[in-house]
Amino acid sequence: MAILGLAVLGDLARHLEAALLLLAAGFAALIWASRRLAAIGPSVARASALGSQGLAILAVAAALRLALLPLPPTLSGDLDRYLWDGRVVAAGADPYRLAPDSPELAALRDERWERLEHREIPTVYPPLALALFALASPLPTPELAWKGLATAADLGGCLALLHLARRLGLPLSRTVWYAWNPLVVLEVAGMGHVDALGVAASVAAVLAIVSGRPAIAGAAAAAGALAKLAPALALPLWARSSRRPWRLAAAACGITAAVAVPVVLTTGLPPGLSTYAVSWEFNGPLFEPLWRLLAGARADAAAARVVDRLEQWSGHHQGLDSLYPLLYPQFLAKAALAMLMLVLVARSMRWLSPVAGTGRLLGGLLLCSATVYPWYLLWVLPWAALAGNAAWLALSGLILLAYLPQHRALPLWPGVFLLVWLPFAALAARGLGRWKGEPAPR
Repeated sequence: MAILGLAVLGDLARHLEAALLLLAAGFAALIWASRRLAAIGPSVARASALGSQGLAILAVAAALRLALLPLPPTLSGDLDRYLWDGRVVAAGADPYRLAPDSPELAALRDERWERLEHREIPTVYPPLALALFALASPLPTPELAWKGLATAADLGGCLALLHLARRLGLPLSRTVWYAWNPLVVLEVAGMGHVDALGVAASVAAVLAIVSGRPAIAGAAAAAGALAKLAPALALPLWARSSRRPWRLAAAACGITAAVAVPVVLTTGLPPGLSTYAVSWEFNGPLFEPLWRLLAGARADAAAARVVDRLEQWSGHHQGLDSLYPLLYPQFLAKAALAMLMLVLVARSMRWLSPVAGTGRLLGGLLLCSATVYPWYLLWVLPWAALAGNAAWLALSGLILLAYLPQHRALPLWPGVFLLVWLPFAALAARGLGRWKGEPAPR
């Protein structure tokens, strides 16, 4: 009923408070339904079948998504950017080199271009995503076409998640925390976020690892990285947890290189990526307090003094002078968190359980990110669902409050930020945010 209520509201940005109340009702219904399913118990009759419970979970997941497909994507402008980038690709132009406001693209401008945010920045999306954007953009109803494609991929991810739970001997009822999660339904079927493709590919990759199919796992990992970059950071973990790590790595790296190398040779490192890394920041749970702490400690001045001494010691001024514009608290915080991300990726090679390891890695990377929009949580939710990780599952409801600063005259810091992250921190402190190892595959 809550999902139908969202569809009736239409423009969720205009009715944001009512939408958040409906989503809260949806989460209450999810808690009740997950407990009922857990009480009923598993209904898998054969190792090769999902059983009636699994099919019912998938059917309800499809119905929830179908209800929100007609919803206008008013909470986010990403879908407009997807379809614009697809139009640029279909016209034979290079969206990595040409930003939407480039004079070379003036002939393509339309009402969608007028709505675009950050028109001065070239695209940040990987090649597979751009190719799929180009498929949807020329169709008569491009928004519905793209959301239908993203929703189909998401349902494929739900199916893979069910098979993964069965393969590991976990209760199928746990998967509803992804398959029926109001956040997932809203962000994929409602807002059309491309993350659904990468998440589905990631679940397929882990399912293939657990099933002993490293080549398929590598191909799925490559598809995920070519849809959105996050799965590339999980590749060392996935290869290490596979029975044939070199076969998985060869398949993933070979496919990714075959698609990505021509792009890099043509345009170099896409400039939009560096702009995103340096300039974007919103709701990062470690970033927001860290940069304020660094500002209060005058870390930027201390860093400038270090550069001064390096110049005096080395005698090289021209190269080191380029560092001074970066010596401000936000960038220093991002640099520190980027190093922590590298440590996490390196440590992940010691984790042998692909499900718990993937959740721990992607969850840790998300906590280190300077930008955490609500839909970014989709990357962690499949693994949190299987692990029964209460802290992350609770966060999937609370993170929707982050829409308030985006669409209302409310500051993120400190009020909304604390409402989103303090309960998560409290649950994690009580041990309800640990990633448990999964059972051995059947």
